[in-house]
This record gives sequence, structure tokens and C-alpha cells, in this order.
Amino acid sequence: MNRPQPNEYPAWAETYIKLVDGDVLQVLESQATEFPDFINSLVEKADYAYAPEKWTIKQLIGHMIDTERILTYRVTCFARGEQTALPGFEEDEYVKNAHFGDRSLLSFSEEFSLLRRSNMFLYKSLQEHELNHIGNASNRDISVRAMLFVLAGHVIHHTRIIKERYLA
Repeated sequence: MNRPQPNEYPAWAETYIKLVDGDVLQVLESQATEFPDFINSLVEKADYAYAPEKWTIKQLIGHMIDTERILTYRVTCFARGEQTALPGFEEDEYVKNAHFGDRSLLSFSEEFSLLRRSNMFLYKSLQEHELNHIGNASNRDISVRAMLFVLAGHVIHHTRIIKERYLA
């Protein structure tokens, strides 16, 4: 799959897209096992936040799972030709209302793995013309292809944050 062109996504998406090297489908698929393994290594720091008012590791991973669900919904809508603009989501409110602290980190690991593995059936089934479809979410246009890169880059981005800020 070709990389998305700058006219396929809003400026904010570049943060994630630029992190993806190689075949995005292979990156997404490898994350289905590699990221849960990484999560499992964090059990002792599950409730740790590196600074006041920052998310705990559980909250950060919960945010990643919420984002996976929301962006995959958008992929589905836009690949199927949805023309209605989709709403954004306020990530801080989602985290605040999610009760992530009540769960075990291992449950997040399993959930991410199952969710991503399930989503891979959709991602792999997309044809070139569907990857080119552009929809609107959060008042910004974005292609299905760009969202797949954002999904992969989002995991890379937050893995780096965990390593640099939570494990330093």
C-alpha cells in the first residue's frame, strides 16, 4: 500500500503517519502481538503517572484502545462511502469517564490484541478504491489509507512516550 499523500489528511495526522516505516499492514499486524507483549511488561507501573495531571499507564493504554475503536469505525464508514461528517472525540473526557483504573493491565493487553486482530480482517480486505475514499471527521477530511497509517503511528507514538516518560 502506498503512503498517503499530504492532500489525503489534515496536518495533525502527519505526527503519526511519519512514524510508519514499511508496509503499513505488516506494521499493524505485528502490533497485534508486539504491543500486548510490551503492555505485559508494564504491570508493576500500571497505575503510574509521570507527572501530576498526566494519565496513568492504564489510562494511556485505555485511550489507545478507544482510539483504535473510533478510528476503525471511521475506516469502516469512509470505506463504505459514508458522506455524513463524523464527530470528533474529546480524549480527556473519554479517559475521565472510562474507569480504566478499575481494570487490570493484563485485561488491556488481551483486549488490544483481540481488537487489533479482529480489525485486521477489515484492513486487509480493503481494495485500492476504498483506500482512496475520503471522509470527514472532526471537521477535517482524511482518506481511509491515511487512517490506517494513523492507527499504526498512534501505537508507535504512545509506545515511545511510555518508554521516554514513564520508564525513564
